Amino acid sequence: MRKTASLISILLLSLSRLVSASATPAQTSTGALEFTAHITPTAARPEPVRQFTFYILTKSYSDIVKEAEEKDPVPARDEFIDGIKVSPELKAWLKGHDTLDLTSPDLDKLLTPDNILNVPEFLLAYQRSNSGGVTSGFPKQKYTEAIRAQNPEKYEKLKQDYMAALMKFIRAHPESVSGVELELDGVNPQRKWDTIQSARRKRVQRTAPDLAQLKFLAAKADTDLEGYAFVSGLAPGDYWISTLNLDANAGDMRVHWDVPVKIQAGQTVHVELSNLNTTEARSSNP
Repeated sequence: MRKTASLISILLLSLSRLVSASATPAQTSTGALEFTAHITPTAARPEPVRQFTFYILTKSYSDIVKEAEEKDPVPARDEFIDGIKVSPELKAWLKGHDTLDLTSPDLDKLLTPDNILNVPEFLLAYQRSNSGGVTSGFPKQKYTEAIRAQNPEKYEKLKQDYMAALMKFIRAHPESVSGVELELDGVNPQRKWDTIQSARRKRVQRTAPDLAQLKFLAAKADTDLEGYAFVSGLAPGDYWISTLNLDANAGDMRVHWDVPVKIQAGQTVHVELSNLNTTEARSSNP
């Protein structure tokens, strides 16, 4: 009976050691992460980021944003220009110049006399700019249409004479081109381009956080009232502590974090998040 009890005790002890031995590698094969988050407002003391959710990602959030942007590319510039409702001459001019903003104060520096005469929108804008909104120097529309219908040759001669005189005037008075941009707001493609860009940015802002959580989320952690959080069970490797596209704020400061960290087996890594390692820091004051 004593032999049986001793044998059972030995077996139990051996089994216990076996379980402990097999459990030890599993416990040390992962690492842990602890971090604190503080924001320092302008001319103030650091404040803890309380009860805020942080995301532990396997890829930098800035790279995830780039991936989302690649999946939702902006249209090619020339393709966009082909789709706007302006004259073929203006489309050709836009493709040959690094601007879409026809209301820029520096537009007059990009325009040559040939541009003004050969691009209908520029010619009309120049005429309006130099005549108080009324085309001058060339007969009124109804009259010219009557001449064109009755005597095309006379119309063409009249037009050529006017264009030659206008060319001579522009070359002699280059300052007369100044202000032409004020007459181009109605055909300015920059507004439509900005609308396309803004819509794309909003789509990326919506899709990037979802992409981050669906493909690259390793863990989430909420900070306590001291701005402290702890995450365990992380496989060894490279991670990023991220706030995604959410603002953490204190006082007048709004910040994002996307901080890299390397996890090693059996170790706890400590990271301090502050203004110094934010990806973006801005004040809410003007």
